Amino acid sequence: MGYARKSQISLQETPYYHCVGRCVRRAWLWGYDKYAGKDYSHRKQWVIDRLAELSQLFAVDICAYAVMSNHYHLALYVDVVRAREWSERTVVRRWTQLFQLPELVRRYLKEPVSNAERDAAKQIIETWRARLMDVSWFMRCLNEYLARRANAEDGCTGRFWEGRFKSQALLDEAGLLTAMAYVDLNPIRAGIAATPEESEFTSIYERIRLMQGKRSSGPRLRSFHESKSKHEGLPYSLKDYLQLVDWTGRAIRVDKRGAIDSQLPPILKRLNIDKEAWTETMRPRGNVFGRAMGKLTHLEIHARALGQTWIKGLRQAERLYRSA
Repeated sequence: MGYARKSQISLQETPYYHCVGRCVRRAWLWGYDKYAGKDYSHRKQWVIDRLAELSQLFAVDICAYAVMSNHYHLALYVDVVRAREWSERTVVRRWTQLFQLPELVRRYLKEPVSNAERDAAKQIIETWRARLMDVSWFMRCLNEYLARRANAEDGCTGRFWEGRFKSQALLDEAGLLTAMAYVDLNPIRAGIAATPEESEFTSIYERIRLMQGKRSSGPRLRSFHESKSKHEGLPYSLKDYLQLVDWTGRAIRVDKRGAIDSQLPPILKRLNIDKEAWTETMRPRGNVFGRAMGKLTHLEIHARALGQTWIKGLRQAERLYRSA
């Protein structure tokens, strides 16, 4: 049975979410489709370009992304505080880069209007503000655009996506780290890249290029903490994250399954993550979490908030994230 989106996305619980979109019938509509005999690989750049545009308009930061041949992964952060600080004109400017400006709002911004018209215009703008910090609207603006463009190129109509995007709440630092690494390691798990720096169409590839001083063509990525001081950004350092992804990529390769490097990245130790369970989770089909990911206590709290006594992933969380 499916669950209402409002029960899966609650910004009061967490601003971080892992989202997945899959092509209809899981066809390779972004890669080389053997059945159709066509190469759609150029469409991967469409996803990157659209993400770059949307990340500049929405109060949604991209923590990690991976564009594969028949699906994509995103790890997102919703910046509610930033959206609430926008002026009305800023909200209108951002929204109207995606949608048309109603005459009522145009007149409200340009000339005197009645009290009733002013109140109606303000209500419309506040609706837009809420949508610009809404994961569902972000995904809608991504998926509808991609589907229309692909169908136009193919000269056809019909569904491009197998259904609505899937979302997973990331309840704590450990859950966020697991999701981000899982996303960035997609090409390595699929056997189409050997190292993170070869994993094109991923955020880890883009971050490495930026470190090398190369020009970025991708979306704006949420930054990492680079010191122990409290400031905005992902709750670990880029150095730790790159070390973790590189170590994990080596550990999950087919020819490395029998041995795990004893030089564990310190971030695993700090978050008390079990190394064996971690590498199993990162392997193909290893992510057994359901609608939420995080430590056992946080999953239990999340389940109770949904009025449930059980939620998928409890056993994996207990094994993966050891108690302090």
